[in-house]
Amino acid sequence: MPSSLRARLRSTLTALLTASLTAVLTTTALLVLPHPAGAEDRPRTGATEFEQQVLFKASQDPGYACFRIPAIVRSTAGTLLAFAEGRVLNCGDAAHIDLVLKRSTDGGRTWGPLQVVNEGAGDTHGNPAPVVDRETGRILLAETYNTGRKDSASCDVPCDRTPHLQYSDDDGLTWSEPRSLAERIRPAHWNSWYATGPVHGIQLTRGRHAGRLVLGVNAETWADGRVTANHAALVTSDDGGENWRIGATDTWPIATDGTFRQKPSELTLTERADGSVLVSGREQDGTDLGHRSQTVSRDGGRSFAAPFRALPDLYMPQVQGSVLRLGDRMLLAGPADPDRRRTMAIRSSYDGGRTWESVDRGTVVTTDWSGYSDLVRIGRGADGAGAVVGLLYEGGAVDARDEIRFARFTEDWLKPRRGPDPTTPDRAPGGGRAAVLGGARSTDGAFGGAIAFDGADDAVRLPYRSRLALHDKEFTASLWFRYTAAGGEHPLLWMGGVGTTQPQVWVRGEPASGRLTGLMTVRDGAAPPRSVSVRSTGAYNDGRWHHLVLRRGGGQLTLFVDGARFAVADVAGSVSRNSPFGVHLGQRVDSRVHFTGALDEVLVVDRALSDDEVAGLRAGDTAVRRGAILWLPMDRVERGH
Repeated sequence: MPSSLRARLRSTLTALLTASLTAVLTTTALLVLPHPAGAEDRPRTGATEFEQQVLFKASQDPGYACFRIPAIVRSTAGTLLAFAEGRVLNCGDAAHIDLVLKRSTDGGRTWGPLQVVNEGAGDTHGNPAPVVDRETGRILLAETYNTGRKDSASCDVPCDRTPHLQYSDDDGLTWSEPRSLAERIRPAHWNSWYATGPVHGIQLTRGRHAGRLVLGVNAETWADGRVTANHAALVTSDDGGENWRIGATDTWPIATDGTFRQKPSELTLTERADGSVLVSGREQDGTDLGHRSQTVSRDGGRSFAAPFRALPDLYMPQVQGSVLRLGDRMLLAGPADPDRRRTMAIRSSYDGGRTWESVDRGTVVTTDWSGYSDLVRIGRGADGAGAVVGLLYEGGAVDARDEIRFARFTEDWLKPRRGPDPTTPDRAPGGGRAAVLGGARSTDGAFGGAIAFDGADDAVRLPYRSRLALHDKEFTASLWFRYTAAGGEHPLLWMGGVGTTQPQVWVRGEPASGRLTGLMTVRDGAAPPRSVSVRSTGAYNDGRWHHLVLRRGGGQLTLFVDGARFAVADVAGSVSRNSPFGVHLGQRVDSRVHFTGALDEVLVVDRALSDDEVAGLRAGDTAVRRGAILWLPMDRVERGH
């Protein structure tokens, strides 16, 4: 029997069984997960503010080794349709993959059985990108095919990826035969990687383009034996999905050495209150700072108002994310750990996506491993509880690919909008006010006042500005510190990303090892990242004030502590390229490690000070402050304003 006919028969049989089994299935208990970490700290108005369950899991849905790539929409009948890739042989991206579906007719409280919407039959049929036509009720599903592999490796480059489309006119019970969209929305020069979504598309509701369907795609060009360009685009339909065309397109060339500025991909869209379309994308391995980039279309998806721009202070790893607008509030779902795919969180924007909440202001769904996601508006909550939202996301205690979970929560469950944080002034030219987080307080300093940190959640974070990114420059960082800790790691100053692969520079106390450590991780061209570290011979954890300087210059990375000098050979490259960029005092960028002690007179200049100038800093010489890119006297903490 042909695989396409077998898939249709399976889907039809599932539809017939669904109606008769609904009463049983709605009482079948799925694994209900506990409230997320930190939830107990927020007030609750009812038992249904937050609940979640495992929706797709190999042990729960036999016949599949792994489920990935969630996408979800709500039909005009109010049914939730949760899509995923059912990976048959393994969890790799390019083996035998089916597109599968589960339906809920009660707002996500219970779900029907797994349906196979599109059987791969040995090939990869994935990247679900559903969109609902509210005028006809038709549910459209864009997807991407490539020739399947037997192993878990990725698709060969150039990859034979092609877009397809199918639809349902009966609320997702049965589905049409897929048809190719390659002639319409895959130009001949987009001849390598190609991807639809993967996340829901949108239908515009405002202005002269109301009713238009819009999806995000991304692609690569292959020529002369290599990938030569990245493309991010919107595709649109004005006739309910019958015909499609390529609209807004942003293309970034790849140099012969393999470097490129941006690679926006896995686009998630939302219509803003003024009718424009916010487009947010994953940023992967470009030279710009940050792992997310975004732009806007003001003409219904026909063009972008400006090229994609990176968001260096929006902390997220390289991963797909999802966006949803709730009135004047916009939600962004994605892992909040800038190093790895973990700590799924919801962050809000109150200005149409121009700025986003910092990690500490977002609402954590889970501290488990977590990856791809999609958001859907379910309806209104009871007793004025605000909107009810669904989050379909990859998660797991061991790996982000362990299972796909569905979380259901009210808008009131999210952290409320927070007022300004306390601040301390940055006296460098062009500096503003650094946020003082977690209750860090003033104390006596080496020079006047200082700021004390409790080791739990205290930190000082500088708002991003381009001058703070050191790139491949020489630099000097100077500060005074005091602490007594006998164990743990104690970050003093941290600039750039985090982890073993992201450009960064930092210095921390390691009292259990009896030392202070300064480290740089750099990227140079297309070469893999390299790290170099320099260490003192003492931890200086005696509770007295000590002066520390970390200097890059003259081919060396040098650490000075109270005038004592420790040095190692430098490595060429940028300490800030391609990382979510933060400047933190008393905290690692991923918020998992904090300093216990006090800091004073933090100074960074973008040149290598001479040994005499370093000695002058210790003696209180203020001359070098005039060229600082960062100067925090730490003399006082002021109420937020």
